[in-house]
This record gives sequence, C-alpha cells and structure tokens, in this order.
Amino acid sequence: MQADEDAVLVEACRRGDPEAWETLVRRYQRLLYAIPRRAGLDEDMAADVFQRVCVLLLEHLPRIERPERISAWLTTTARRESWRQLRRNNLTQPIEGEDDPVAQIPDPHVLPDEIVERMEQQHQVRQALARLDERCRKLLSLLFYRRTAPAYGEVASELGIPEGSIGPTRARCLQKLRRELDDFAS
Repeated sequence: MQADEDAVLVEACRRGDPEAWETLVRRYQRLLYAIPRRAGLDEDMAADVFQRVCVLLLEHLPRIERPERISAWLTTTARRESWRQLRRNNLTQPIEGEDDPVAQIPDPHVLPDEIVERMEQQHQVRQALARLDERCRKLLSLLFYRRTAPAYGEVASELGIPEGSIGPTRARCLQKLRRELDDFAS
C-alpha cells in the first residue's frame, strides 16, 4: 500500500504537483534527518544533508525507474550524502594509537545496514500508526511510545474507557496495526 502511494506521489511530482511534493517530503522528513544524525552529524549538517537529498530527488525524479521504491532510494541517497558530509568535514578520525595505515582509512560504512533497516521499520510503524483511527493511535502511543509503560488505570482514565477493556482493545488495535504493516510489505 505504501509503495503504491509512493509511486502515485512520485508520478504526481513528475507532473509538477506541489502538494504531492510536500506530501512526499513530509512523509520521509524524519527518516532523512535521522540518518545523518545517527552518522554523527550535528543538526546543521543533518539539515544540509536533508536539503541536498531533496535537491537530488528533484533532479533525479524523471529518471527514477522504480517509484514504488522511493523509500530505498531516499535512504541510500541520505546515507551517501552523510558519508560525503563526514569526509568533507574530516569528521572520520582514525582510532588514536593505530599505526596500521589500513586501519586509518575511514570506514565509509558509518551506518550499518541493520541501523538503516531498523530506521526504515520505525518509519513504517509511524506511517501505519498514523493510518489507524484516533482511539487505536492514542492507545498504542500511550502504551508503547513512552519511556515507561503507564499503568492500565492511568491509560483507562486518559482514554475514558474501563480498565478491563484496555487489554482486548490493545489486541484489536495491534491487529489493525499489523494489517497496515502488512500492506506496506505487499
């Protein structure tokens, strides 16, 4: 489902639709900032990477062969631009005391694939969560997006529902979330 929507957005962007462009950029904004931040860049440098990725997207939009995979294209481009920014600013330093010249070559793999994959998954969860009805979105946010899980009594009070219905409601909401996530995979 997400891939289909991305493909539609990319096609609309190619036709010059400014609303489609804004939607596409907003959809991936958090991911595109997170990648350079995880690579160790400060906010200003991350903003530069974000801006550069958006410019590259605009330039390459007509040539992107698989618009349904725009998420992967953006992730790869953000990662490459982060590496360039790190090299440009000499932010990759060899480990002190290393005498081996091979060990002093900066590692271009600042972000391991597992981290990028996890970030993409988190992005998909946020997108799927946004598609849920308000009640499920609020319940799941209360239960899973806080540093410490609140007591069911507190959740029930905040949602205005009986404490005994939290568990069954949570189960139904998680099923809805799973369906939304399955739509992303297909």
